[in-house]
Amino acid sequence: MAEEDGLCQSRDGKGIPLWIFLKDARFAFKMDELGLEIAQIAFPAALALTADPIASLVDTAFIGQLGPVELAAVGVSIAVFNQVSRIAIFPLVSVTTSFVAEEDTIGILDSEPEVSKSVEMGSAVNGETKKLIPKGSGERPYDLEMHGSGHDTPKFESKRHIPSASAALVVGGILGLIQAIFLISGAKPILNFMGVHSDSPMLAPAQEYLTLRSLGAPAVLLSLAMQGVFRGFKDTKTPLYATVAGDVTNIILDPIFMFVFHMGVGGAAIAHVISQYIISVILFWKLMQQVELLPPSTKVLRFGRFLKNGLLLLMRVIAVTFCVTLAASLAARQGPTSMAAFQVCLQVWLATSLLADGLAVAGQAILASAFAKQDYSKATAAASRVLQLGLVLGLVLSSILGTGMQSAAKLFTKDLSVLHLISIGIPFVAVTQPINSLAFVFDGVNFGASDFAYSAYSMVLVAIVSILCLFILSSSFGFVGIWVALTIYVTLRAFAGFWRIGTGSGPWSFLRS
Repeated sequence: MAEEDGLCQSRDGKGIPLWIFLKDARFAFKMDELGLEIAQIAFPAALALTADPIASLVDTAFIGQLGPVELAAVGVSIAVFNQVSRIAIFPLVSVTTSFVAEEDTIGILDSEPEVSKSVEMGSAVNGETKKLIPKGSGERPYDLEMHGSGHDTPKFESKRHIPSASAALVVGGILGLIQAIFLISGAKPILNFMGVHSDSPMLAPAQEYLTLRSLGAPAVLLSLAMQGVFRGFKDTKTPLYATVAGDVTNIILDPIFMFVFHMGVGGAAIAHVISQYIISVILFWKLMQQVELLPPSTKVLRFGRFLKNGLLLLMRVIAVTFCVTLAASLAARQGPTSMAAFQVCLQVWLATSLLADGLAVAGQAILASAFAKQDYSKATAAASRVLQLGLVLGLVLSSILGTGMQSAAKLFTKDLSVLHLISIGIPFVAVTQPINSLAFVFDGVNFGASDFAYSAYSMVLVAIVSILCLFILSSSFGFVGIWVALTIYVTLRAFAGFWRIGTGSGPWSFLRS
């Protein structure tokens, strides 16, 4: 029945998949059931996602007071740390969110016999049947209590049995330790590769910051894995509270360690590490109250499923982050002034763009649940709504940055040469916001449909073109060329998401009916 409803909805667009982008656009801001669900997930998620970049911006502002060399050095180190972290974090979080949402949804259906009769326990997503919680297994995550609103609200009678949550913690812990060992032991050669050579004044502070910050890698990976679990539960408030607690601690400790204890860039790194462990402890404590983290057997963890889809997203995230990291490396090769300006522009670019990732998280969680129930009507409506909201958000951010970033740049540095280059980068940062927003939201929508293979292969093609553009344009036009190439990169990234849904291919083939 859900599939028939979805096909009826698609006929509103007369079988044209492109109609999904305009469907019910006049209701984009309507606070109906879907609108409220998106808002309740997206708003806390956006705040949580932007909390860390904002903390990094505060770090940048404090470090900028030390001088342009220190600012540039930390910029390179952050680019390296983020590159390595995202290689592990992004696949882990994205896969965890989708799997937990599916397992949680099917657990609800299994606990309500009348619903489970009409919905298969296997979720046919992307051609793969996923039997997540077998019928008759005795697992009953929670009972459903009927409320006056007519909606089913889960009421826990015991801890949830979500195998993907346990698997995510194991994988996250192992990857965090590997990342810490890799970055600490290889800090100097990695920075040399990034263009910070032995005779550069940036090397010593960059190596100090990267080595110390790498001590927090296990906490970063574990906390992000747990955030993926909570997102799968459509609970983005808990990660928000934990993230804010950690980042407020970071902001308080930054000036104390840097200026009171005279630890310089090392103090900023230590403050950041402490904040990450605080976030991790809070999330673990809250997760233990909701989920049975010790599985009866390692077989139920199904690591093979994580590895298969995780490797696809690993391929994708390497392509994504390599483009940004290469841009940072090319800026560093142009000297401390160029790198300092690039660091400020990049941090603002990422911090504001991540607001759209809140919509992406909402889209992914809702769509993963809808596809698990084969409710294509809700999948279509949710995809339309988050994409339309993403475009509006991007336009608003573009307007704000275009008018206000020039004045805000003085908070990060007083160096006139750096400020001049920042003023050149501002138009690129502002104009690309709508494209950035759509690119992020498209990611969440396609991940919600478990379309991991397309997301990986299309991004590799985008990266190849973008890398060529970065080398060619940076050598010809310097700082401006780097930002032109990044604009091309994010435009191609958004187009790849648009193409998949707009042509009604893969898991979106029902849109052509």
